[in-house]
Amino acid sequence: MRIKNICCIGAGYVGGPTMSVIAFKCPEIKITVVDSSPEKIKAWNGPIDKLPVYEPGLSEIVKKVRGRNLFFSNNIKDSIQQAQMIFVAVNTPTRTSGKGAGMAADLKNVESCALDIAKYSNNNKIIVEKSTLPVRTAEKIKEILIKENSHVHFEILSNPEFLAEGTAIQDLFKSDRILIGGDPTPKGRKAIKALVEIYTRWVPKGKILTTNIWSSELSKLASNAMLAQRISSINSLSSLCQKTGAKINELSKAIGLDHRIGPHFLEPSVGFGGSCFKKDILNLVYLCQYYGLYEVAEYWNQVVLINDHKIKDFASRIVNKFSNDLSKIEIIILGWAFKANTNDSRESPSIYVAEQLYLANASLSIYDPLVEKDKVINDIKTYWKKSKNFKKIVTDISVLGNQKFDIKSYDVCVILTEWDEFKEIDFKGKVVFDGRNLLLKVPNKNYEYYSL
Repeated sequence: MRIKNICCIGAGYVGGPTMSVIAFKCPEIKITVVDSSPEKIKAWNGPIDKLPVYEPGLSEIVKKVRGRNLFFSNNIKDSIQQAQMIFVAVNTPTRTSGKGAGMAADLKNVESCALDIAKYSNNNKIIVEKSTLPVRTAEKIKEILIKENSHVHFEILSNPEFLAEGTAIQDLFKSDRILIGGDPTPKGRKAIKALVEIYTRWVPKGKILTTNIWSSELSKLASNAMLAQRISSINSLSSLCQKTGAKINELSKAIGLDHRIGPHFLEPSVGFGGSCFKKDILNLVYLCQYYGLYEVAEYWNQVVLINDHKIKDFASRIVNKFSNDLSKIEIIILGWAFKANTNDSRESPSIYVAEQLYLANASLSIYDPLVEKDKVINDIKTYWKKSKNFKKIVTDISVLGNQKFDIKSYDVCVILTEWDEFKEIDFKGKVVFDGRNLLLKVPNKNYEYYSL
């Protein structure tokens, strides 16, 4: 079965970049990315330097394929009807109410997609789970599809993304692995083959792994949990280093030279952020609890608790430096995105550090080269729990967006995103708290410096 028409539901950080690369590598396939948000689709169809998702190299690819075989549309009905293969790449946030609140994945967006697919499909479809989903979600999707449309055969595949924000395009071009899970039936194997044929246009066959659908679904949660566990492990050791006089950067180098461990994800930091790690680990915790594996659940929950502790501890060091009163201290937070080379600030440590400094009466300014002012304000409104007077907060805090600023205006500089441009700043005479160890190798420090 040769795929000629693909629909992707979800125009976010996964759907946009993934479909752009597939369109670039498979010019004979028509790909339409749809989304329920008119503003998001308008942005994808707008100026090439103002795409809603920032990834190095993405705009160049979109420029080549948009209007050729890649399209962004709000016409969900026609796009589903015409597609042979439908990717589901919608957000799966953590539940805020009901059973599993605070841990389990909220599948309402996935279920909504399934209802739309069932409603508009008039011929057989291959449904590809691209969103990060808890194991056995395919069962729920299939249940909805069969109930709502028994006249069409739907084959469901799991094809989780393993993209790192900031390197997503590179990850798509040179993937560590492509994982495809499906049913071991003749129709299931046929669907798997159709998706394999798309990826083999540029991915070596040896890097394409086919599994049963449950293994594929669980692999994404497990991979993110293992990566986050390494970050929390090295950060827990950094606290011990502060007490003993050992140097965490030297310790991480020594550990990373062991070939059984390796150097990746052993960089100490103020903590991990982003849309995946915390959400996926908590989902894993919930699944373990659901199946009665309470000790396993508690083990993984500690990874999140260590991360939360690291963020609080870093902010406390700043507050304690000034005897718990920052009322006369001008502080600039450098970096709002959860990592460099992305405009994504979901669950960024900056959000939580900023709140603790604000509660200690600091005069705060916030700067990030890619995160817009409206996004910063929305993050504060969404995530700050202890600070209730939102109107006063917005008045008190200066959000610089991507404006230029004068470092001389500030007493304390807090680096929370590893943007290279921060290495070029002259911090002379300032107090610098480096939450990313960005300046450890910058020579001739002429400022009071605190790293992890």
